[in-house]
Amino acid sequence: MKAGVRAATLGGVTDRDAPRYELYYWPGIPGRGEFVRLVLEDAGVPYVDIGRVPEAEGGGVPAILRLLAGERAGPLPFAPPALVAGDLVLWQTAHICHWLGCRLGLAPTEEGPRLAALSLELTLADLVAEAHDTHHPIAGSLYYEDQREEAARRAQRFREERLPRFLSYLERTLARNEARGGGVLVGADVTHVDLTSFQVLGGLRHAFPKACARLDPEIPRLRALRERVGARPRLAAYLASERRLAFNESGIFRHYPELDP
Repeated sequence: MKAGVRAATLGGVTDRDAPRYELYYWPGIPGRGEFVRLVLEDAGVPYVDIGRVPEAEGGGVPAILRLLAGERAGPLPFAPPALVAGDLVLWQTAHICHWLGCRLGLAPTEEGPRLAALSLELTLADLVAEAHDTHHPIAGSLYYEDQREEAARRAQRFREERLPRFLSYLERTLARNEARGGGVLVGADVTHVDLTSFQVLGGLRHAFPKACARLDPEIPRLRALRERVGARPRLAAYLASERRLAFNESGIFRHYPELDP
């Protein structure tokens, strides 16, 4: 099996099976593509991580740029991550995760909870965007070093105001659902939202370890949920594999000590 190809070894699927999904995301960083990977990995379905396929085999950054340029039939994606499934071309992280969750048994079956899951996914996407903007508050096209002063101000507001508000909301959502018999964010079983919260909490701990440590006593349910999600067999196998990309200072969640004093 070629590097970067998840043709999969999960759920009884072998590399002889043709990949059903193609994920387009920049190689070398977990970024927003990792949220999609977690759903695919936990579901145990085959997929190809196009950005990690060698260019000589039709993958890598050139393949992503070709998709963005419209060289493939279907809608024109705005930015990665994008997912190609047969004739479908999907983009926007929350949309992809929700669509996959509904398709792969990682979403509530009833309309009300299913739509609540989508709303939670979008709320988590807002949190991810705000975490990113702590180190790039002016423009993503500028280096962090070009906006350090503004980043320090933005990060302070994030640590003191926005991060506690988001985490408190998620903790209260868990408590409310637990009272109805569920130990997850929505419904009775793990969904794409719980997988996304797993990655978000991990990223926040990487970027803001001190701020998260101060908030830990206030979110016991959220921390316990993250441990349970990470222990799911397929996900645990993925997390221990070389396919799992570590958080780094080129992605969304970046650790700059001066932003977490």
